[in-house]
Amino acid sequence: MKVGLYFGSFNPIHHGHLIIANYMVQQTPLDQVWFVVSPQNPLKPSGVLLNEYHRLYLVQMAIEGESKLKATDIEFRLPKPSYTVTTLAYLQEKYPLHEFAIIMGSDSFENLPRWKNYEHILRNFHVYVYKRPGHEVKNVHDQASVTLLKAPLLEISATHIRNNIKEGRSIRYLVPDKVKEEIERNSYYRT
Repeated sequence: MKVGLYFGSFNPIHHGHLIIANYMVQQTPLDQVWFVVSPQNPLKPSGVLLNEYHRLYLVQMAIEGESKLKATDIEFRLPKPSYTVTTLAYLQEKYPLHEFAIIMGSDSFENLPRWKNYEHILRNFHVYVYKRPGHEVKNVHDQASVTLLKAPLLEISATHIRNNIKEGRSIRYLVPDKVKEEIERNSYYRT
């Protein structure tokens, strides 16, 4: 099975994430897309992160009933901070019959040289890069297997959603209704 790994904090998951994941399973050879909820991104501050189990649950709610989309807590059991190269090695060992690829925006692809052992990742895993405004893919590693995609994008950010919540503004239409209700029920991101 070909599995696209969509890494992120998903703090919270929103329609932009879901559109990208759905596009990937519809328009590429990927059989499934797994949302890899990262407990701690080594390149981002962890102070504004909702607890990882709450974020995982919100992802699970958002993709409920979607057979080609899956949420995974694989990084919860690995050393922190979460390094993609470590997660990939673990997944290859645990699922030897799966072929893993990485899904990322062109903004993340620009930052790839800051990732731990990024050359190993580029040599050994296919990368699906969806274009984001203002972030052109210029330099692709010689041995990299990269597919550039023009996926439909929504200008939604998790930061914008969190700010709306803090300021008492609606997040309706930015996140799935079930996610909105769970956030409101538990007063997530209010402080």
